[in-house]
Amino acid sequence: MLVIFLLGFAPILIWLTLALALYLTVIELREMEPPMHYAWWIWWLLLVFMTHFVGYLFLRAFGLYRRWNARTG
Repeated sequence: MLVIFLLGFAPILIWLTLALALYLTVIELREMEPPMHYAWWIWWLLLVFMTHFVGYLFLRAFGLYRRWNARTG
């Protein structure tokens, strides 16, 4: 959304990539073990909504960190 606000217009490609990023975020959040509280779901979805793929990349890094910590200890 920040990209859309900065550009002042929204080509269809930007809307499609935003929808894809939100869809991938939901898939990633559903696969997290242990399951996350709904407040964390809302926080991650809003971060991805506002920052687009940058927020999604942060989510992927967070998921990798959680899996790595769960495996080591």
